[in-house]
Amino acid sequence: MKSAVQPSDTPFYVCLALLGGIYVLLILAMLAADAAFTTPAQVWQVFRSNEIRYAVKLSLVSCSITTLLSLWIGVPLGYLISRVPFPGRGFLDALLDVPIVLPPLVIGLSLLILFQTPPGRALQRAVPITYAIPSVILAQFAVACAFAVRTMRVTFDQINPRSEQVALTLGCSQSQAFWLITLPQARRGLLTAGTLAWARALGEFGPILVFSGATRMKTEVLSTTVFLELSIGNLEAAVAVSLIMIVAALVVLAVVRRFGSEPAFRKALQP
Repeated sequence: MKSAVQPSDTPFYVCLALLGGIYVLLILAMLAADAAFTTPAQVWQVFRSNEIRYAVKLSLVSCSITTLLSLWIGVPLGYLISRVPFPGRGFLDALLDVPIVLPPLVIGLSLLILFQTPPGRALQRAVPITYAIPSVILAQFAVACAFAVRTMRVTFDQINPRSEQVALTLGCSQSQAFWLITLPQARRGLLTAGTLAWARALGEFGPILVFSGATRMKTEVLSTTVFLELSIGNLEAAVAVSLIMIVAALVVLAVVRRFGSEPAFRKALQP
């Protein structure tokens, strides 16, 4: 009996490559178009603007503060959700995804309304927040922290709790086991959470625009700079600033792939 000839899989893979290649080409075409639109001289000219340099400084400072705050919250919260069973854990886990799935403008509007309430107004009498630099950090933190929590939760899920349990049997307290055993094993996830939070803060636009405004030399960051330059028809400056943000994003991806936890990074980006 003659065996049936197995059909070639080549057409199947060619079809997959063609369909997927459309999106890959779109990304490459966008990057190439941005790079070809401007020149290094134009980018340098943009950097000579005091407004742009202020936006770069504020972006670096606010994103760094946001990253530290996000890790300060993300590590303990991610550990609790991963390791400690408690009533309402599923609800809390779902609640922490709300900033990720909500439209950015809604987050900014919610923050704005929050500080129009009596407690919010009382706080602002002591510390100006709305339409000031603290509002930029808070708007970035509201979204970036959710990514840090999710990344750390995935990181702790991937760490075998056996070594932590062994430490407990040898006389360590829970806090000692966490600091001496678990946290050192989570260093790659910690780096991933930090870089992801920093990149997310850098790209934040909607909440900052609504909650902080886009005032030159006051609350202007790189993302709002692109908006402001487009609004006055300065396309060259907008593209130059966009290239800065693209380079920053590529650096973050390179750091995560080289030193971070790739599974945690991928799962943190899943909706």
